[in-house]
Amino acid sequence: MAYDVSPTARTLMVLELIQNSPGITAEQLGEKLGVSERAARRYVAILREADIPIESVRGPYGGYRVGRGLRLPPLMFSTTEALGLVMAILEGPRGADDPVDDALGKIIRVLPESIARATDAVRRVSARGPDPGARTPDPEITAQLVSHSTAQRRVLLDYERCPGEGWTMDVDPWAVVVRRGRWYLLCWSHSKSAKRVLRVDKIKRVDPSLDATFTPPDDLDPLAALEEHLALGWKYKIEVVIDASVADSACWIPRSMGRLEEIDTNHTRLVASTDEPDWYAAQLTAIKAPYRILGAPEVQEAGRALGRRLLEASACD
Repeated sequence: MAYDVSPTARTLMVLELIQNSPGITAEQLGEKLGVSERAARRYVAILREADIPIESVRGPYGGYRVGRGLRLPPLMFSTTEALGLVMAILEGPRGADDPVDDALGKIIRVLPESIARATDAVRRVSARGPDPGARTPDPEITAQLVSHSTAQRRVLLDYERCPGEGWTMDVDPWAVVVRRGRWYLLCWSHSKSAKRVLRVDKIKRVDPSLDATFTPPDDLDPLAALEEHLALGWKYKIEVVIDASVADSACWIPRSMGRLEEIDTNHTRLVASTDEPDWYAAQLTAIKAPYRILGAPEVQEAGRALGRRLLEASACD
C-alpha cells in the first residue's frame, strides 16, 4: 500500500476489510494495510469512537467482526470494479422486458461522477446480441481505455494482432464500443494518420505518458462509425445502386452492411465488402426497390443464382 494514504482512508479500509473478512486479526489488518499491528488496533479504536460496533473475539478463532446495528455505507466501486460489473451485464443473456437496464442505471446514478461517466460511456455505445466466439478483454485495461477516452487523453498502446506479432501505437481513444459481445476501441492513429478500430482483448498495455489531449469529431457516432468500419476491408468489394432515397435505403440496409451515399434524391449508392458473396447477396433481397450490383463478380453471380432459385420456387407454388 502507498505510504501517502491518509489515516482517514486507512480507517475506512479497516472497516471494509472487517466487513469482508469477519474474524480478521490485527496482525492480518496490519499486513494488508502495510502498517504495524499496533497501528491497526488504533484504526479499530477510531471506528469504535465513531460508534461503529466492532466486536473482537479472543482465542485462535477470534478476531474482529462488525456487530449488530451497523448501518452499512453506500456501495463503493473502483473504476475497474464498476466497469467489470457493466461488462458482465452487457455480455450476459438478455430477454424481452429485461429489468437489468433499469437496475444498472440506478447503480450508475449513485456512483462517484468520474466513475459513473466512464461506465455510462460504455453502456451507451453497446449493441446487443452477444457473439458466442467473443473474448472478454482485461477489465483493468478496459477501464484505463474508458477513463482516458472520457478524459480525452492521448495514449500509447501495445497491440498484439496475433501471437508474436505486435507493435506500439500512438492513438486518440475516441470511444470504447461493445458490439455483439466484442469490445472495440474506436480511435485515431497518429502513426497511420487514419481512423482505426482495435480489438480491446488484443491490447496488452496502455501508457498515458504522452501528456497530450485530443478533441473527437463533433459529429462522432461511435457505434455507427464502428459498424461502418466493420463493413469495409473484406475480400470482395461491392457497390450497389439502389433506386430509392438514402432515408428509404437505410430502412432496409443495416449500418453493418456498408456505407450509404446519396447519388441524388431518388438514388443511393451502397459501398461495402464481404468475404461471403452468397450471404451478402441474400441480405440484399431485403431492399424493397430495384437495385443493381456493380463490381464483385462473385456477389453478382450469387445474386443471379439467388434470383433464379426464387423464380423457380415461385413457379412451383
